[in-house]
Amino acid sequence: MARRRREEEEEHDEGSERWLVTYADMLTLLMVLFIILFSMSTVDSKKYEELKAGLADGFGRSLSILDGADQTIEDKGSIDQAAASYDQLVGEMPKNERAKVQQIVDKSAQQRLQRQYADAKNEVDSLLAVWHQMQAALKKQGLQSDVQAQIDERGLIVSLVSRHVVFQPNVADLTRRGKRILDTLAPVLAKLPEPIEVDGHTNQVKVQPKFYPTDWELSSARAVTALRHLEETDKIPAGRLTASAFGHTKPLVDPRTPGSQAVNKRVDIVVLSQAPAETREKLAEIDNELQPHTTAVTTQGGTS
Repeated sequence: MARRRREEEEEHDEGSERWLVTYADMLTLLMVLFIILFSMSTVDSKKYEELKAGLADGFGRSLSILDGADQTIEDKGSIDQAAASYDQLVGEMPKNERAKVQQIVDKSAQQRLQRQYADAKNEVDSLLAVWHQMQAALKKQGLQSDVQAQIDERGLIVSLVSRHVVFQPNVADLTRRGKRILDTLAPVLAKLPEPIEVDGHTNQVKVQPKFYPTDWELSSARAVTALRHLEETDKIPAGRLTASAFGHTKPLVDPRTPGSQAVNKRVDIVVLSQAPAETREKLAEIDNELQPHTTAVTTQGGTS
């Protein structure tokens, strides 16, 4: 009986030690894994700390986001410092590695610029499609010569430029023909999702307006008059409309050009592009290559 108990204890002891083999195998595999990972990594801790500190200083932070800090970027931050740290680290690389890094950076910058121009081209095409709809509507009413358009970083600018069509001299009341122009443009504007800005302008004649203290008030009154007509008569939602006054500061045509004063006295209807800023910066460049939509207007001189 004693011998049987002793054999059971021996069998129990052998089974209780089997887990050590599995545990040892697991530790061995983990050690091999970490060795492989370490061999794949050649991080220079000193350079890493220099880059981390440079980025932190460059963005004006006393603690790096890599340390888990929860701080916002301070106003005093300078991206130039971070760029200088990056240039220093790249300069310390071997020449062959430095060339590879520069090649990657250049290719990335080129692709980004190409994407911006592609996005700008798509935005210009979209704005031109709007202008073509307006042209077709104006042509049906015989009003095509009263309006011209251009595209800049703001979007599509539709200028009501005909002499005495929009406003009589020194006043901000729309003429009957000016109301017809707005009524013709309104159905196209109503279908757009973009906000609309109405800009008032006077010409560059150095004469004080008869009914307003300065041309600032006159141009503002003209913008508001056109805006109210679009809202009250043409039912464009007020939330999409804004008005701006530019006085004599933004001539459409060089003031020294004969007949320019009648053109420069105008109201602009601006379809504001909602593209990102970096895309909008390219709109005028794309537009200058196309130019099919701009209509020249020949007029005679006029007062404010």
